[in-house]
Amino acid sequence: MAPRGDAPATDSASRTLVLGIDGARRIVQCGPNARAVLGRSPDDLIGRPATDLVGEEAKAELEVLLEVGDQERNGVMTVLRGDQGASALVTVQPMVGGEADAAPAALLFVRVELPPSERYQDPALMRRALMDDQLTRFGASLDLDQSARGLVDVVVPHYCNAASVLVLESLVASDEVHSESGSAVLRRVAVSSDDGNPAWTSTFPVGEVLVFPEGTPYRKVMETARPVHLPHIPLDEASEIGRLWRRGPAAELLSNVSMVLLPLIARDTLLGFIACTRVPGFRKFDAYDVEIGMEFAARAAIVIDNARRFSRERATALALQRSLLPLRLSAPSSVEVRHRYLPGSKLVEVGGDWYESIALPGARVALIVGDVAGHGVRAAVTMGRLRTALHTLANLELPPAEALHVMHELMIELGEQEPHFATCVYAVYDATTGTIEIASAGHLPPLLAGPTGDNEYLKVPPAPPLGVAGGAAIESREFTVEDGSLFVIYTDGLVENRGRDIDDGLARLQGIFGPDSVDRSMEELAKATLAGVYADQHRDDIAVLIARLRRLPEDRYASWTLPADPAAVRRARGLVRSRLAEWELDELDYTTELLASELITNALRYAPGPIELRLLFERTLVCEVLDRSAALPRLRRAEDDDENGRGLLVVSQLAHRWGTRRTAAGKVVWCEQIVPGIDPDASEQVPAWPEETWPGEHHHRG
Repeated sequence: MAPRGDAPATDSASRTLVLGIDGARRIVQCGPNARAVLGRSPDDLIGRPATDLVGEEAKAELEVLLEVGDQERNGVMTVLRGDQGASALVTVQPMVGGEADAAPAALLFVRVELPPSERYQDPALMRRALMDDQLTRFGASLDLDQSARGLVDVVVPHYCNAASVLVLESLVASDEVHSESGSAVLRRVAVSSDDGNPAWTSTFPVGEVLVFPEGTPYRKVMETARPVHLPHIPLDEASEIGRLWRRGPAAELLSNVSMVLLPLIARDTLLGFIACTRVPGFRKFDAYDVEIGMEFAARAAIVIDNARRFSRERATALALQRSLLPLRLSAPSSVEVRHRYLPGSKLVEVGGDWYESIALPGARVALIVGDVAGHGVRAAVTMGRLRTALHTLANLELPPAEALHVMHELMIELGEQEPHFATCVYAVYDATTGTIEIASAGHLPPLLAGPTGDNEYLKVPPAPPLGVAGGAAIESREFTVEDGSLFVIYTDGLVENRGRDIDDGLARLQGIFGPDSVDRSMEELAKATLAGVYADQHRDDIAVLIARLRRLPEDRYASWTLPADPAAVRRARGLVRSRLAEWELDELDYTTELLASELITNALRYAPGPIELRLLFERTLVCEVLDRSAALPRLRRAEDDDENGRGLLVVSQLAHRWGTRRTAAGKVVWCEQIVPGIDPDASEQVPAWPEETWPGEHHHRG
C-alpha cells in the first residue's frame, strides 16, 4: 500500500501529525507525536471518528474531505488542541489498496501552526531547512542580487523573523575585494520579514549605501569578522543604537528583540554579514542557534563570492567589448545607418565580429563589417587591433582595396605570433555622385536592395581572407546606386548555422529586404534581420550593418572647373562668395575665399591641367580642390626669407581640419569649417549603452 502522491512538506513554523483513516472514517493509526501536535495521546485518538479532531463548525468540512476519491484534497480549519483551537492545514490522501483487510483507506495529515513560543525549537528541523535543498535552490543563480534575495527567503522564516544581507560596496561594483575594516562602505542588497510590517523595509531599505558608526553591533561584526550574538536588546540599548546611527525608527524595531549578526567569509575575505532578528514572543537566539547560523553563513558566503566573481568577469568582458566596438556610427546627413551585434557566447559576450560607419570628408561614408576567425576574448582582442587599424586607414582616406591590403599585411605580421585570419568587406559611398566602391577579402557578398523592391547580391572581385598567404590581390569595384537603396553587409553567423545551409540563410536575408522593405523603417528592418536567432544556443557571432543610401540634395553642393591660369584664383573667389550668399553663410565669406585661394594657388604651382573646385554644405562647410597630380602636399614651416611654403600653414590655422586623398585621376585637397549654429556631430550621436528595456538590448541599438 502507498499514498497517492508525496507527503505534505513541513517547515520550522509547523508540526505535522499523520493519521490512518479506515473506510468508516475512524482513526486506525496515529503518529507518535500526537501529544506535541494536538495535546492528546495516540491511545486517546485511535478508534475515534476523525471528525472528533475538529470543532462543531468544521465537522461538515472535514466530512467532505474524507469522502472516498482518487484525488488529494486540502482544507484549512480549526482543530482541537487541548482546551483551545489551533489553525491547521488538513490534507487527505487516498491509499492504493487500502480497502483490503483492516488497512487504512486514506492518510490524514494535520499540520498545525506552532505558537510563537514554540517556533525555532527543533534544531534538527531548523538545520535541515537551512542546509538541504534551500542552498542549492538560491545558489543556482550567479546574479548577486538574486542570490541575496534567495538567501533571505531561506533565513526567513526558517531561522528568524526578519533578516538583511549587507555586502561590501566594492563587491557590488565588481571590484577586487580587499581586507576591510569596520569603516568599510556596505550596501544592503536584500531585506525580508515574515510579519508583513513595512517598517522593516522602510527603516532598512534595499540599495542603501552606508558606513555603520562605532559602538554599534554592526560595526563590531565588521571589525572582528566574528558573529555578534545579542540574546536580548533592551529598550535603552536599542535607543543607543538608534542614536549612534541617527536612525530613530531602528530603535523601535530593535527594542526587546534577539539578534545575531553572521559574517560572510569566503577565501579568508570578509564579504559582509547577515543580520538576523527574532521579534518579542519568539524563542531567543542561543549559542546553538549561532552555530547553525554560522554553518549556513559559511555556505552562503561561497554562493555570494561565486556571484561576485562571475559579476566581475562579466563586467570585465563587457568593458572589453565596449572598448572594442564603436561608440558611435557617423554618416552624412543623407545616409541613415543601423546596426545589430549579437555575441555567440552568452558567458563572455565578446567575439571577433565588428562593424564601422565612418563619415568621411566630401559627403562620403565608409561602411565596414569584419569577422575574425574564432570566438571569445582572443578573437575579440585581434578584432580590436584590426578595427583600430582600419579606422585609422579610413581616416587617412585610403581606397578600400588599398586599405584591405594594408590590413592583410598586418594580419600576416600578427600571424607570426599566433595564426589568425579574418574576412572583411569595405565600402565607401559618395553621396554627391551616388556611387559606392567595394572591396572584399574572403567575405560574403553585400546585399543591395533598390527603392523599387528588386535586390541582388553584388559581385565583388574575390580575394582570400586577410592573413592567408598567397592568392589573388585585393581589388575593388564601383557600383552606381539608385537613390534610397538599402545596402546590407553582415557576417556569416547571420546566414549560416548548424541546422541551416548558407544558401537558405542568404535567401532568407534577401526575402527580408524584398519589395515591402521600401516602406519599412530602418529599426523594423534591423529587428527583422535577427528574428529567430536568439533561441539558437550554438550560433556564431553576428554583426549586421544596414544603410539607406541617399544622395546629397543638389542645392547643397556646387562644382566648377577652372583653367590652369592665375586668373582662376580671382574667379574662384567670386564663385565662392556667390554660393555662400545663397546658403546665407556670409559670415564665413572672407575665410572661405582665403582658403579656396590658397588651395587653388597650390594646385596651380604643382599640378598640370585644369582644376576643379567644389563646395559642400552639410553639417560643416567643405571646400575641395581636385587636380591631376598624384603627389600629396605636406605641411612645412617656411623660413623667414622663403618666398613660398606658407599656403598649407594658413589653411591649417584657419580651417577646423584639412586633408588629402588620392583619386583615379590625381588627388583632392580639402578643408572643413564649422558652421555657426550647427552641431557638426548632431546626427552622429548614438547612445552606445542606453538603458535596457530587455536583456542584451544595448547590443542592438544603432
